[in-house]
Amino acid sequence: MAALIEDYALIGNCRSAALIDKCGSLDWLCFPRFDAPACFAALLGDAENGRWRIGPRAAPCRVTRRYREGTLILETTFETDRGRALLIDCMPMAAHDSVVRIVVGLDGEVEFEMDLAIRFDYGNNVPWVEQAEPLTLTAVAGPEMLVLRSATELQGLDYHTGSRFHVRPGQRLAFALSYQASNLPLQAGFDVEAALLETETFWRTFSDRCPPVGRWSEAVKRSLITLKAMTYEPTGGMVAAVTTSLPERLGGERNWDYRYCWLRDATMTLLAFMHLGYYEEAGAWRAWLLRSVAGNPEQMQIMYGLGGERRLTEYSLPWLAGYEGSTPVRVGNAAAVQSQVDIYGELADALAQAVKGGLARHPRSSAIARVILEYLEKVWHKPDEGIWEVRGGPQHFTHSKVMAWVAFDRAAHLADTTEQGQAQARHYRMVADRIHREVCRRGFDKALGCFVQAYGSQEMDASLLQMALTGFLPADDPRFVATLAQIEKRLLRDGLLLRYDSDTGCDGLTPGEGTFLVCSFWLADVYVLLGRQGDAQVLFERLCSLCNDVGLLAEQYDPRSGRMLGNFPQAFSHIGIINTALNLHRLQCPVRDRAQSGRKPTASS
Repeated sequence: MAALIEDYALIGNCRSAALIDKCGSLDWLCFPRFDAPACFAALLGDAENGRWRIGPRAAPCRVTRRYREGTLILETTFETDRGRALLIDCMPMAAHDSVVRIVVGLDGEVEFEMDLAIRFDYGNNVPWVEQAEPLTLTAVAGPEMLVLRSATELQGLDYHTGSRFHVRPGQRLAFALSYQASNLPLQAGFDVEAALLETETFWRTFSDRCPPVGRWSEAVKRSLITLKAMTYEPTGGMVAAVTTSLPERLGGERNWDYRYCWLRDATMTLLAFMHLGYYEEAGAWRAWLLRSVAGNPEQMQIMYGLGGERRLTEYSLPWLAGYEGSTPVRVGNAAAVQSQVDIYGELADALAQAVKGGLARHPRSSAIARVILEYLEKVWHKPDEGIWEVRGGPQHFTHSKVMAWVAFDRAAHLADTTEQGQAQARHYRMVADRIHREVCRRGFDKALGCFVQAYGSQEMDASLLQMALTGFLPADDPRFVATLAQIEKRLLRDGLLLRYDSDTGCDGLTPGEGTFLVCSFWLADVYVLLGRQGDAQVLFERLCSLCNDVGLLAEQYDPRSGRMLGNFPQAFSHIGIINTALNLHRLQCPVRDRAQSGRKPTASS
């Protein structure tokens, strides 16, 4: 059985990533990309679906973990009654498609055991295993091959490879697992210690540029490193999470594949990178964005593959039992073909924030924006599936209309000073005003005295917080203040926000899920806009306290069970840590700048 979600730590090389639990079991790994079929999938099944455990044989065993400062190198200390030893885990930056694990003796003597079960294609394919050299093992299944270079003797039993060994003070026993195509000659090994040093240098060079953010500096730096690890270096795209099908409700069907790049992540990602001074990363992400959306605007998707791939066909893996019985286990994401009007606003806001943040204008951005805005003007009034990708049918979601307003509002601000540019700006402003009037008329429920999730609905939705965060309405507008009060009343659970009331079944799925963490960060940001600094700080510190022992957050949290839920680690959650910390720390807070970029509503609104 897999560990608790919060008991996992992340290692990665900006191409792929692995999850390792507190017992030293590597339960999830996809080579050679984040979205490739996993070769260790015990996370979604059991040990027979693939894992690589290195840990002490003795029980009980006391465990402490940390990341080496400023890096993604994981250090796990095991203490038994007979001694202490350290397990160092990393994915080298230079030796691509490899995992390095080093056992170091500290005190006394500790007996370790290794259990390696390679299962390609998400735990389905048992490979053909051979001993290529005395301490080198190859595992082949079709086009794929993994090569283990071991410091200790290996034994095979029941389709597993094992080893037992002792480690004493000063000893360092290194294990390296590398991926390659099976049709190629066996690749040469590499210097594990040199690779570890190079990897440490890479991460320190990156993270040392992070500016101080008061007492939240460590949380911000850890989140920044996590976001970097979730960035696919060859293209600049960023996955929403490194996992698929970790459930939003234990035992339920809310299990999705998040190993893709969402357009709506673009704005918050750009903000996070730029506000910390990481313009190279922000520029790479914007370049990925513009390559991916290029083409017919009618074919623009809400998400893409790591390289901008469009076909993300969703299917299930029936041989996997699912995390704690949560099925189906899904690969691909059918939401990629949904209509979600808000993405046009997210795209426009991302491009506007990039220019405002100091990035040079991209030569393609203006032309793409014009074509997209022409299309959006034709479709903004139609129903869609909304920000939460509901599978209960299209509706006129208020948030979607607000983000359509954002698209035209930002375009009006970005128009050039030429006569033609100013004519376009006036037209964009006219469309924005039209959308604004409709939202204020149809998205506002007079009986409740607040805005609602969708036209004609009486449901609340945390995405309505974006009305203030984008500048659609001032945070102190009475209509928004009333909406905020209703959100707090109806969606708060133990001080954290649900994204909407899933118990009503309004999303077409089995009722019930955890609190959606990014929504609570939005709430803290709204408190900042309202001058409720104390409330914002209390909520933010509560959110930071939910991070696990190595500073990572999942997508959701269940206050009743005290457990993380959803895919892990979640980019949105870590973006939230960065942006809210900056909003609390800086007098010139980014969220106020963004909100003020929106036009103040007219009296007729």
